[in-house]
Amino acid sequence: MVKNISAKLITQTVADLSIKANTVLRGDILRALEDACKKEDDKRAKKIFKELLENARIANDKQIAICQDTGMPLVFVELGQEARIGGGGLKDAINKGIALGYKKGRLRASVVSDPLGRSTPGYSPAIIHIDITGGNKLKLTVSPKGFGCENKSQLKMFNPTGGIDEIIKFIVEAVASAGPDACPPYVLGIGIGGTADFACFLAKKALLRNISIHNTQYAIRKLEHDLLYRINNLNIGPMGLGGRTTALGVSIEAYPTHIAGLPVCVNISCHALRMASALLI
Repeated sequence: MVKNISAKLITQTVADLSIKANTVLRGDILRALEDACKKEDDKRAKKIFKELLENARIANDKQIAICQDTGMPLVFVELGQEARIGGGGLKDAINKGIALGYKKGRLRASVVSDPLGRSTPGYSPAIIHIDITGGNKLKLTVSPKGFGCENKSQLKMFNPTGGIDEIIKFIVEAVASAGPDACPPYVLGIGIGGTADFACFLAKKALLRNISIHNTQYAIRKLEHDLLYRINNLNIGPMGLGGRTTALGVSIEAYPTHIAGLPVCVNISCHALRMASALLI
């Protein structure tokens, strides 16, 4: 059955999600920070974890931004093929919602319309990814991405003969080169396969997954565990001052690729991995 979803409802939903994503830390990330704090032996690292948790509590209670960099807004859309948008275009409705939410939530304007001329920052447009699904529902996920960590993204086009050890070395070195600069402890999204651009999309999409849920493929799930172990042995620690936990989680998404290539992308998130979703039915 075809379902009508109003553009006005989409705008308001995106506005609400923009505020929630920037002020309420994801539950799995909060629990991971609490667990890391309990396990930490280093007194300075433990103190930093307590401060990160206190920061998240204050942001939630006072409805203020978790971080002053409220990011480049990303919106992931799962649109049922039997849903119809009425009263306006989908992208326009989303961008209006981003602007409305960021202004209402007193969130920083960080988007320059001219990437070379560096014009006066505004709130939008967002980066919008649309996936057409079955049914007549619409799922919206707002995930702001700060550029302290986004700037540490890396892509490598491996030879098709590239082995697991080479991939691990590349990913661990990407984290090591980020060092303290992207506000650890980190969450890593890894994209493997597809084309260069699609591997980068997969890496970003991987960050949406709850870090306690691992890939269903055994080899990739094992790679997630191996990477987390090796990255945490780097001793970068929270805010780069040493400690047991350099990364809270590693999530990998994979896709078929060409016989002549093996793209691998690393997308690093800081400890404030932000995301909020809503399902319109």
